[in-house]
Amino acid sequence: MANGQTDTLGRIGERVSALGDWVNARFPADKMWKEHASEYYAPKNFNFWYYFGVLSLVVLVLQIVTGIVLAMNYKPSAAEAFASVEYIMRDVPWGWLIRYMHAAGASFFFIVVYLHMFRGLMYGSYRKPRELIWIIGMLIYVALMAEAFMGYLLPWGQMSYWGAQVIVSLFGAIPFIGEGLSEWIRGDYFISDITLNRFFSFHVIAVPLVLLGLVAMHILALHEVGSNNPDGVDIKKHKDANGKPLDGIAFHPYYTVKDLVGIAGFAIIFSAVVFFAPEFFGLFLEHANFEPADPLKTPEHIAPVWYFTPFYAILRAVPDKLAGVVIMGLAIVVMFLLPWLDRSPVRSIRYKGWIFKTALAIFVISFIALGYLGLQPATTLFVWLARLFSLLYFAFFLLMPFYSKWDTPKPVPDRVTHHG
Repeated sequence: MANGQTDTLGRIGERVSALGDWVNARFPADKMWKEHASEYYAPKNFNFWYYFGVLSLVVLVLQIVTGIVLAMNYKPSAAEAFASVEYIMRDVPWGWLIRYMHAAGASFFFIVVYLHMFRGLMYGSYRKPRELIWIIGMLIYVALMAEAFMGYLLPWGQMSYWGAQVIVSLFGAIPFIGEGLSEWIRGDYFISDITLNRFFSFHVIAVPLVLLGLVAMHILALHEVGSNNPDGVDIKKHKDANGKPLDGIAFHPYYTVKDLVGIAGFAIIFSAVVFFAPEFFGLFLEHANFEPADPLKTPEHIAPVWYFTPFYAILRAVPDKLAGVVIMGLAIVVMFLLPWLDRSPVRSIRYKGWIFKTALAIFVISFIALGYLGLQPATTLFVWLARLFSLLYFAFFLLMPFYSKWDTPKPVPDRVTHHG
């Protein structure tokens, strides 16, 4: 009996192996697995901050899956959109869960992306030879903002409608082409059924395709030059007799197992929010958005979702509308230039001096403060505070060529170190 089972298992194994050989002869499955997982060597000293790259990918998959399910039951019509969302919440089996997961997932996407970008700022992951990785990452961020903005209109609630009205109207400030551009984005003279259909098409088809392509490029570019590490040193300098980095370990199984711990921790936090605080005090789902859109009733205070508010505060801090739009755009564009603004001889914040550390701390405080101010009414005090923090925001980038050169860095080790 045992011999018969062994023979059967052996034949099954041979057939599976033969199938694998057949696939590999026609598609580079094994080659891709080795290049990007089992034989891709990552630094040994990855820490907590390196969870957020894989978590960004996890949330992207979550958003795609939940978005597909929502699209099956959603009607992109001004007359039926709000009611279809209510139908999903009340009548579709587990529809409330899918909707809350998608809504909370949008905010969590920006949380993990912002933390991922912060890690890049700390450890100099934008420095040579990783400039292109940073630029592609910034393009992902812009595409993510477009995806979130277009998706925000789809529930067709009060804040969705008026938020879109305010944002689209900003394009009207552009000289000569502004009004025509705003009309082209809306597809009408005002936010209407045509706009909703247009945004739905971009949200579920066009922008996700661009986003997936950019993510693939981001990972391929990363694996071409290798991952950075908290020390900012090149692990390819020291190799063993087999050509493997002495300070590197295979991404699989070591970091795939470690990432599973981070994913489990994220799942616990994400589930706690979805089940116990899906609106998250009005930050993830605004209370005004539980009212159907009414073009004749303007909400008392219009503000975008929290992840847009730092740039919205910069916009409101400038008295002139056109200048505000330009400066708000520059607040994003300047981040693309970061690889060429930093003139420090070292990459990682571990070995940079007190000037850079102070500048980064002020930048983080100013970004969080702008995010808070963007949620508040435009009172005189808040506008002046927004101007102050906007100056600090831009000072971090524009003064970087100077203070990064004046800083006194510590000696950088030749090989990676391990911090407890």
